[in-house]
Amino acid sequence: MWTEENNKLTQTFEFKNFVEAFGFMAQVAITAEKMNHHPNWSNVYNKVTIELTTHDEGNTITKKDRELAAAIDEIVN
Repeated sequence: MWTEENNKLTQTFEFKNFVEAFGFMAQVAITAEKMNHHPNWSNVYNKVTIELTTHDEGNTITKKDRELAAAIDEIVN
């Protein structure tokens, strides 16, 4: 579930292993590139933490962030 904090949508995803986490990141990267809206993220072994905020709107949550979050949810489900 996405949480809103510090003008960001944030969620941590947990996978079975590093390969699954990396595969998820690859899918998100392709989607983000198509949307021209790129996440801040980090990966440690099987966990991927994503933060979404719109930098060119003053680092706040916008429609772009909500649309990318929804697209990410579809990838993971």
